[in-house]
Amino acid sequence: RSESNCRTLPIIISTKMKLAVFSLLLSGAAAFTVPQAPAFSTRLFEEAEAAEEVEVAAPVEAAPAYECISKEAILAAPNTIEIGRVWDPLGLAENAGPETLAWYRHAEVKHGRVAMAAFVGWWVVGAGIRLPGQLATDLDFASIPSKGLEAWDAVPGWGKVQMLLFAGLIEFHDELFHSRRGTHYLRGGIPGKNMVPGLYDPLGFSDKASEEAKAKGRDREIKNGRLAMLGVAGLYSSVAIEGSVPLQPPC
Repeated sequence: RSESNCRTLPIIISTKMKLAVFSLLLSGAAAFTVPQAPAFSTRLFEEAEAAEEVEVAAPVEAAPAYECISKEAILAAPNTIEIGRVWDPLGLAENAGPETLAWYRHAEVKHGRVAMAAFVGWWVVGAGIRLPGQLATDLDFASIPSKGLEAWDAVPGWGKVQMLLFAGLIEFHDELFHSRRGTHYLRGGIPGKNMVPGLYDPLGFSDKASEEAKAKGRDREIKNGRLAMLGVAGLYSSVAIEGSVPLQPPC
């Protein structure tokens, strides 16, 4: 029995040796083969390459849903028969876009209205016309000085604050009503149009006027406002710098 065991032992060892050599041969052969990538990763790689080859179209900006009044329409009114051309020495209108120019025109009309009111008020006070009653406690309208800046200085501080707050409320509601009750002047509306109810033409005289008559009225208002701005600037200069405005009486 021991002899049979001795005979089978070399056979077992020989078989194990052969298996080990065969395994080494397989591993060596596998080192020279290219590993196969999974089908899923290969498909992803091919799709990524195809996506890179496709040209991405540039995004197209959507056109705005509104159309502001054109520069030509703004500069066409009012006419320029006084000097024959648009007076713009700094080139602000030439370099501005339609919305910026519409804002300029809206601001010009408002400043013209304020200047017209200031010019009339300055000369009414200078002419000695007074309202009855008191402007403030222990301050009668009759006691207000006749000169413009002196009359302003006589107004109490809180009175000046009230006037500025009132002007701010008008400005705020004008913008608000432009957006909610009509077409905003930057979105195709008419620059300078008043939207505060009851502030201008409370009796509605302009409601029955034709569009042509309204356009002429707007042109006159712009020109009168420009003259008023020059007039107020002249009145202020004559007071601040004595003799700066020739033939101007003390005011």
